Amino acid sequence: MNTKQIPESPYAPVTPAIADELRAIVGEQEGAARVIFDQPERMLDYAHDEVAGEAYAHMPEVVVKPRTAEEIAAIMHLANRERVPVTPRGAGSGLSCGAVPVYGGILLSLERMNRILEIDTENMLVVLEPGVVTNDINAAVEPHGLFYAGYPMSRETCFIGGNVAENAGGGRAIKYGVTGRYVLGLEVVLPTGEIVRLGGKRVKDVTGYDLLHLMVGSEGTLGIFTRVTLRLVPLPVARVVLLVPFTDVPAAVRAVPRIMTQGRVVPCSVEFMDRLSIQLTYDFLDERIPHPDTGALLLIEVDGNSPEQVETEYNTIVDLCLELGALDVFVGDSPVAERRIWRPRQSMAEALKAVCPEQSLEDVVVPLARIPDLVRALERLSRQYDVLIPCYGHAGDGNLHATVVKRPETGMVDWDEKLPSILTDLYETVAELGGTISGEHGVGAKRARYLPLVMDPALIGLQRRVKQAFDPLNILNPGKIFPPVDED
Repeated sequence: MNTKQIPESPYAPVTPAIADELRAIVGEQEGAARVIFDQPERMLDYAHDEVAGEAYAHMPEVVVKPRTAEEIAAIMHLANRERVPVTPRGAGSGLSCGAVPVYGGILLSLERMNRILEIDTENMLVVLEPGVVTNDINAAVEPHGLFYAGYPMSRETCFIGGNVAENAGGGRAIKYGVTGRYVLGLEVVLPTGEIVRLGGKRVKDVTGYDLLHLMVGSEGTLGIFTRVTLRLVPLPVARVVLLVPFTDVPAAVRAVPRIMTQGRVVPCSVEFMDRLSIQLTYDFLDERIPHPDTGALLLIEVDGNSPEQVETEYNTIVDLCLELGALDVFVGDSPVAERRIWRPRQSMAEALKAVCPEQSLEDVVVPLARIPDLVRALERLSRQYDVLIPCYGHAGDGNLHATVVKRPETGMVDWDEKLPSILTDLYETVAELGGTISGEHGVGAKRARYLPLVMDPALIGLQRRVKQAFDPLNILNPGKIFPPVDED
């Protein structure tokens, strides 16, 4: 782990005097330190996100836990004056090193800003602070017959502020879309310390540039969210999950658009699993694969406003899948059956870590029809580099988690040497297929060096100028999204 400031850092170090100023801003409270300074062991948890490998971790110089937008504004004014970088952080559940303080400096944790401020049933929206756990939103609004449809797969742990910063997607994106569809308003502290309010409770707004949705997905580089207003939808009253084995990947992928075009059904989830990810996960769970000839699995979830509607739709899907060569269809129409069907998909990341913790979890995205081409390319890369590359993810939108896993017998030196080449080959292949390097996890620091593989220099330059307009000193979350200038 890099426990020191990066050697060529353009930033000033955090001094005891700066730490004292931070304490003055956020206040002191006995037994609950709001500023952690000169205590490396207490800052370890803030040095990484969920990306595996110590090479991706960097220690902050100080951790500060503000409670209000005004406190964050004061911290940003201090950081600009002293030329100290600031890295905003939610739950640390990200997979791009977006919340890792690669230049040290101030780690600004939003964990104390965790209140649901308002549930507005008449306008069907909720106003909340960025540190609210995403799963808690639906627990709060469900008694009102409402539902927040944003659905990152880590919803039990992630914060809504991080979801907005990454424009998180997930299993329900095919029907409900990604996080940005539901963001109506933001209160934001800009990198230079001003507090601005974008959007609000209104549904339509074309007054000026759409800065609200420029902020969504900006990965903590353009501002720090201190208040989020989300649109809600009526709570579905019925749901059924189907597990559908096919002999091979092309057969499974062909079924996905036919469900929507011929069957005229839009499922809320269509998850895909290739044979390797299936085998590894079912072995990990000590369960039997649903059908011995399974080469690919689709997990399809349908929800709706009446049991009759859902039954009609899932019967249509069953008939279509069998017509298109499905080996069988397993129906989960009770909570117990639903959990049993979802369990392997939800356990895949854990299962792959059990094979070997040294891995690179990717979230490439390609046009739906190119998924079979991508899977064939992964098989080629697996043989070429002698690694495992199981593939699973969201078949309905072409966003797949191709996970490069080190074989247990491979040495770390060999792994470290070949991983960049594997990722370069993978990303170049994805670009050739009309895809890109991230569908939901973000670029962050992990993928920044690879951005030129999928984005023109002119477009990278334009985005750099946007960043500079918001953050002239490059104080907020530096080292993210963009590669070093000489690598563009």
